[in-house]
Amino acid sequence: MHTYGEISKYIPEQMENQTFITEFIFLGFSNHPDLHILFFLLFLAIYAITLVGNILIVILVQTDLTLHTPMYYFLSNLSFVDICYTSATVPVMLANFFRPKKTISYGGCIAQLFSLITCAGTECVLLAVMAYDRYVAICSPLHYSSIMSQRACMKMASFSWLCGLVNSLVHTLLACSLAICKSNELRHFFCDVPLLLKLSCSDTSVNEAVLHLASALIGLSPCLFILASYVRIISTILKISSSRGRAKAFSTCASHLIVVAIFYSMANFNYNRPSSGYSLDIDTLVSSLYCIVTPMLNPIIYSLRNKEVKAGLVRMGKKYFSLA
Repeated sequence: MHTYGEISKYIPEQMENQTFITEFIFLGFSNHPDLHILFFLLFLAIYAITLVGNILIVILVQTDLTLHTPMYYFLSNLSFVDICYTSATVPVMLANFFRPKKTISYGGCIAQLFSLITCAGTECVLLAVMAYDRYVAICSPLHYSSIMSQRACMKMASFSWLCGLVNSLVHTLLACSLAICKSNELRHFFCDVPLLLKLSCSDTSVNEAVLHLASALIGLSPCLFILASYVRIISTILKISSSRGRAKAFSTCASHLIVVAIFYSMANFNYNRPSSGYSLDIDTLVSSLYCIVTPMLNPIIYSLRNKEVKAGLVRMGKKYFSLA
C-alpha cells in the first residue's frame, strides 16, 4: 500500500495547483479604489443607455410596419447581440466595485467566456450580412425583393448566430481542458481566452492554433467581405448622375459603415496590440471602449443618422403618451 504522500509524488505539480483554482480575481480598475464609486456610476449610466437604446430598436422594428424590411430586421438582431454582449460583463463588473476582491467563480468565468465569444462572432458575421444587404439594395435594386426575401433574411441571421455559437463552443471546450495553475489573477474585468492561456501550464498549441483559425474565419473573412462589398457599393454610387441620388444612396450605408469602422478598429486595437508595454490602466480603458462603449454607440448612430428610425421613435412616443 502506498501512503498519500508517496502517491502525491506521482501527481504533476500543475494538477495539484489546478485544484485550488476555484475562482479568478479581476485586476481591472484595481489601481484606483478611491474612484470605484465614480466608475460604478459611469458604467451604470452607460449600461442603462445601452439597454434602453438597443431594447427600443428591437421593439421599434418589431412593432412598426414601416420598418419591416431586411435592413431593420438585421439591425434588430444586432441590437439583441449588443444587449447580450454587455449583459455578460457589465453586471459582474458593477457588483465587483463593492467587493474587497473582484472575483468570479470558475464556472462563471467559463459561462462569461461562452457568452462573449458567441456575441462577438455573431456580430462579425452579422455586420457582413448587413453589408451584403446594402450591396444588393444599391447594386441590384431590381432584384432586391427576390434576393432579400423574408426566408433568406431569416437564414442569414440564423447563419450568423450559428457561426457565433459553434465558434464559441469550440473555444469554450478547449478552455475547459486547460490546466490553470500559474495564477488566478486576470489583468482584466472579464474572462477571455488569451488571458486563460497565459495562466495555463498545459500545452496550449491547439488552443492557439484554433484561436488564429477562428480569427481568420470569423474575424478577418467578414471584414474582407465588407470591404469588398463597399468597394462595389461606392463604385456604383459614383456612377449615379445626380448628386442628390448619390447622397441618398450613400445615406443608406453611412450608419452601417460607421458602426463597422468603430467595431473593427476597437477590436483590432484591443486584440492586436503588443502584449507588453501597456499599463493595466491602458488595457482596462481599451477593453472598456471595445466591450462597453461600442454597444452603446450602435443604437445612437442608427437613430441619429436614420430618418426612418427617428420617425418610428416619434410615432412610438406619441402612441405611448396617447395610451397613457
